[in-house]
Amino acid sequence: MTNTAQQNDLANAIRSLSMDAVEKANSGHPGLPMGCADIATVLFTKVMKFDPADSKWADRDRFILSAGHGSMLLYSSLYLLGYEDMTIDQVKNFRQLGSKSAGHPEYHFAQGIETTTGPLGQGLANSVGFAVAEAKLAAEFGSDIVDHYTWVLAGDGCLMEGISQEAIALAGHLKLNKLVVIWDNNSITIDGAVSNSDSTDQIARFKAVQWNTIEIDGHDQDAIEKALNDAKKSDKPTLIAAKTTIGFGAPKKAGTEKVHGAPLGAEELAGAKAALGITYPAFEIPADTLATWRAAGTRSQNIRGEWQARLDAHADKAEFTRRMKGELPAAFEPAIQAFKQKLVEDKPKVATRKSSQMALDIINAVLPETQGGSADLTHSNLTNTKEMVPFQADNYNGRYMMYGIREHEMAAAMNGIALHGGLIPYGGTFMVFTDYARPSIRLAALMELRAIYVMTHDSIGLGEDGPTHQPVEHLTALRAIPNLLVFRPADAVEALECWQLAIESTSAPSILALSRQNLPALRTEYQAENLSAKGGYVIAGDKTADVVIFATGSEVAIAVEALKSLTEQGIAAKVVSVPSMELLAKQSDAYKAEVYGNAKVRVAIEAGIEMSWNKLLGDKGRFVGMNSFGASGPIDALYEHFGITAKAVVEAVTAQL
Repeated sequence: MTNTAQQNDLANAIRSLSMDAVEKANSGHPGLPMGCADIATVLFTKVMKFDPADSKWADRDRFILSAGHGSMLLYSSLYLLGYEDMTIDQVKNFRQLGSKSAGHPEYHFAQGIETTTGPLGQGLANSVGFAVAEAKLAAEFGSDIVDHYTWVLAGDGCLMEGISQEAIALAGHLKLNKLVVIWDNNSITIDGAVSNSDSTDQIARFKAVQWNTIEIDGHDQDAIEKALNDAKKSDKPTLIAAKTTIGFGAPKKAGTEKVHGAPLGAEELAGAKAALGITYPAFEIPADTLATWRAAGTRSQNIRGEWQARLDAHADKAEFTRRMKGELPAAFEPAIQAFKQKLVEDKPKVATRKSSQMALDIINAVLPETQGGSADLTHSNLTNTKEMVPFQADNYNGRYMMYGIREHEMAAAMNGIALHGGLIPYGGTFMVFTDYARPSIRLAALMELRAIYVMTHDSIGLGEDGPTHQPVEHLTALRAIPNLLVFRPADAVEALECWQLAIESTSAPSILALSRQNLPALRTEYQAENLSAKGGYVIAGDKTADVVIFATGSEVAIAVEALKSLTEQGIAAKVVSVPSMELLAKQSDAYKAEVYGNAKVRVAIEAGIEMSWNKLLGDKGRFVGMNSFGASGPIDALYEHFGITAKAVVEAVTAQL
């Protein structure tokens, strides 16, 4: 290692702040910041393009700390670079309630945090979406206003997680050469040496999926700088394998698991500072070192000014600006209304997966920013439309992602696309495979992203494929995720309304749970108001009745059939379609009272389990559905087998009268 005194001083500023913050919190992970300080120093002070004065600059490079447990590396760097909201007090309040310096980087908490990381592999998986968005927008608007890199710092744990293979295989296939992953190759996990559990040749692995690879000493700043710049010349995504020592400088704990996830302790901290030549007090950085860091933070101000001038002169400035702000074009609402009128006139009897495609035909025509896709189920999910040419290595203009059989990476990449800005991602698979995508869906909800998951074959209506493919419990599991909108439309009009709501939602992701089987048209009168926006509304029957039948999706038609039988028996009832429990829960008490609040008899019907219905049903209500796994057989036979029928609904009502 041939670092100069100044290079060491700059890196030690990160180490000192990180060690002090973890020690003060008596909690955290000092090992990664100490081991990767040289990498961060070079990346932030010499290579990356960004401007703390405009943290949302559209053409900035993006940095993703996939190994999110090492968050003090990022917080220390943000403070040193001069990001306004990452003050020394925030550094001192590391991992404390209400601080911007949470235990793991949290999107929205502070400027310069591009995505929420912590679950290992997620940041790496997000980065593919960032790189896709950059490539797509550069192809569309030109490299004069879109030309930036996505830099990822990942650890051994990130590379062990299964999602990493999905991510790197897709990135290599797409030749996303502006994606650079720096591997903190320190050979240590929480349980000890990596060799205890893994013997993967990571270089060979990345090469096998068409990545460029570089190996360096992760503490040699000149070698780091050369590798980072060499990576920018590659026509493939690049892995930089940086050999580091976890807890670099700690006299007794460096290179061991003991420095991974616990404070150094007073004695080891003092020893580390002595070994590194850190003589200044805790949380104090020498003025000349801080000034050098702050000057590095202003490196790109002129570059940003030149970029702004190019944008101002660009023919598509207004469209690019609209897209990056996430605003919808004026044509969106009229297109929705015109198509709703057509649906009411045509009364199509189609599966809601087909209704979804019909809605997408309209949406994709007026929203050039939609970036669709499917995890190898395009012809089942019906997520493609005539505008959606595939996004491929030889055509970055494409609007349709061929994700392959990679449900988890699809969801994570969608998060990256949404986080990057300028595009609205949606992607499809079977509803049952939300199990494979759930961690990324949960993070989308946590980050309040506009990402839309098209989940078809939403119940036992899947039929003959049997229990493995029948998502009996999945609606309830998804409804349990805070800030996730779960839509289950009943017909083509509701499907359109739910798509509109998903597109318009800028602070929550959406699930569209769609049927395989054909469903009758239930909304046969045009109303400009989006009734699904209420989450639940009376779709049929006597609005004043004190017998209410709740239903969603394919079971709304069954509820309407039951309503006819009850009417013939002289029982006044109403059917409440509930396309979104989450939106219904947000309505006023007065609205809820009007729709169902005074009902003496309550029944819910859904081809799923009861749990999420308990609040609406109360103590005495009845559920018509399933609390067991499915079975194989034709659709009609399965509904009869499980008693999800109009007859069962009628019996549940009369039993309460």
